[in-house]
Amino acid sequence: MKTRITEMFGIEHPIIQGGMHYVGLAELAAAVSNAGGLGIITGLTQRTPENLAKEIARCKTMTDKPFGVNLTFLPSVTPPDYPGFVQAIIDGGVKVVETAGNNPQKYLPALKEAGIKVIHKCTAVRHALKAQSIGCDAVSVDGFECGGHPGEDDIPNFILLPRAADELTIPFVSSGGMADGRSLVAALAMGAEGMNMGTRFIATQEAPVHENVKQAIVDASELDTRLVMRPLRNTERVLTNPAVERLLEKEKELGANIKFEDIAEEVAGVYPKIMQEGTMDVGAWSCGMVAGLIHDVPTVQELMDRIMSEADGLIKQRLAGLC
Repeated sequence: MKTRITEMFGIEHPIIQGGMHYVGLAELAAAVSNAGGLGIITGLTQRTPENLAKEIARCKTMTDKPFGVNLTFLPSVTPPDYPGFVQAIIDGGVKVVETAGNNPQKYLPALKEAGIKVIHKCTAVRHALKAQSIGCDAVSVDGFECGGHPGEDDIPNFILLPRAADELTIPFVSSGGMADGRSLVAALAMGAEGMNMGTRFIATQEAPVHENVKQAIVDASELDTRLVMRPLRNTERVLTNPAVERLLEKEKELGANIKFEDIAEEVAGVYPKIMQEGTMDVGAWSCGMVAGLIHDVPTVQELMDRIMSEADGLIKQRLAGLC
């Protein structure tokens, strides 16, 4: 399947693995790239530029296919060493960067000079247009269904994707609610050039997370996610558990007076305990509504082959047969 995204990134299938904290390690990125998609290493999980350089080098021992690095720009009193991370990406010979969070404009000249393609994650059409105007090569349009941060507009992909298609000239991929061949064909029908999957890739054999995490996704339905940190305007979609319900109670009780410190116990530093140790009830972790469509834990290769086979069948048989 050839789209502007497969051509731009030099990949076989128009499927990108999203950047995910403590999930996007070399093992998963290499598996996705080897299966024909674009694997992504999550930069900030590595904590330092030196660690990211090692992870990039490790990924290169596992695949000779293109892979990217996610770099999320967060508002912070003591921000990470972003110039160092950018330099590690350039020195590592990475050719695709997925940016997210704040405006990446400051770092685009260095990335562009190194021949790196930049795809920016956006939760609104206005943000996508801004990304286009500053020189991003593509955008990932993130609907309200997504795990992680869906923004504050609450626009689902059935509206967001056609709106993006109406406004953008650069290619974009769909993100949020993407799980199978149906997702891919629907996204293409709405103007996207491919799709970005996060939660679906966590429930694969190669995802370097505890089996409890994978099982939690398989067991969950589309009704089992919650929106937290909404009063702080830092909304995050997470899988429910006792800690999440406790957090929501605090938000309800404290209302407009809530501060981050009030919920720090449920959200700060919990990812290693959940993803690595499988202590599932310790806090909030990102998960999309798409969990309701996930019923197994295949290898990445099996998943990618299945998606492309389903998409091919839908396009050539079901849709063609309707005309």
